[in-house]
Amino acid sequence: MRWLDPAPFLRGTAWLDGPRPVRADPDDLERLPWDVAARAALPIGVRIEFTAEPGTRAVELRYRASVPRPDDPLGALRHCFALWQGTRLVGESWAAPAAEATVTLPLPVDGGVFAVHLPEGQAPVPVALRAVGGALSPAPPRPRWLVHGDSITEGWWATRPAHAWPATAGRRLGLDPVNLGYAGGARGELPLAEHLARLPGELITLAFGTNCWSRVPATPDWLYATVRAFVGLVRRGHPDTPLLIVSPVLRPEAEHTRNALGATLTELRRAMERAGRDLAAEGDGRLRVLSGRPILGAEHLADGLHPDDAGHARIAAAVAEALGPWVRATPAS
Repeated sequence: MRWLDPAPFLRGTAWLDGPRPVRADPDDLERLPWDVAARAALPIGVRIEFTAEPGTRAVELRYRASVPRPDDPLGALRHCFALWQGTRLVGESWAAPAAEATVTLPLPVDGGVFAVHLPEGQAPVPVALRAVGGALSPAPPRPRWLVHGDSITEGWWATRPAHAWPATAGRRLGLDPVNLGYAGGARGELPLAEHLARLPGELITLAFGTNCWSRVPATPDWLYATVRAFVGLVRRGHPDTPLLIVSPVLRPEAEHTRNALGATLTELRRAMERAGRDLAAEGDGRLRVLSGRPILGAEHLADGLHPDDAGHARIAAAVAEALGPWVRATPAS
């Protein structure tokens, strides 16, 4: 079978910089902090989704990736390409990072709709794909869900990209999640709100705030005003799009410890939730607030901050429950 252009099969994409999926507007990077711009270059949450006709034995994916430096402590890690069908993991195929390589993923013989979750290390870029013994076509479109957040949204400490909470909730709800999580970022950067306003999407979730406790300390008044400004900018492009605000999940060291400006994470969380509730009371009928504090216990944190797989699953379940009524009324664009 001939090689196919991967572009029609890409899902979870925000922008393309040439052939490379990126997670911030490549024409507007100069306004972003350097750490956010760096994280935006990684293909977090990007997938290949296709329909395989019955009898198709496998899919071959050709890709390019950066080659680890000899002194890279993670350079020996192989790439894991995970094949999912709906909410079921079908199998995983492994490869070593290479400037260009091909990975083969066997398929069930009865065909169906599948998603290949790409590895995130070394930023692989799909070049082409083809069927083995059958035919492939792009998967049907699903409603696009724009998810903005920090390292927890990005999926830190999940054992696979497919286990990050946006990916898990997206599978449960039948959505196309676009992961706009930036480790160390999501501190209320208003240019990112303008990026979100320009992106097409049927649902939006904002899940940030924990990095406003210590990485760039904030006060409750500042965070309250920033959330209102952030939502206001997003609403310029999405005036009626369902929007869920998720306040920070449990962070034991920060809950009652004051940051450099005298604020605890508990106070910052309340300010964020109050901003969302006030916006809803003022007429934004398509905005809801989900408190992150009750979702996790300390036993769900891998390092005192980031959730393990069980923690990501709990966040996914809570977000899916909050979004459910909107999803059932949302067609794919």
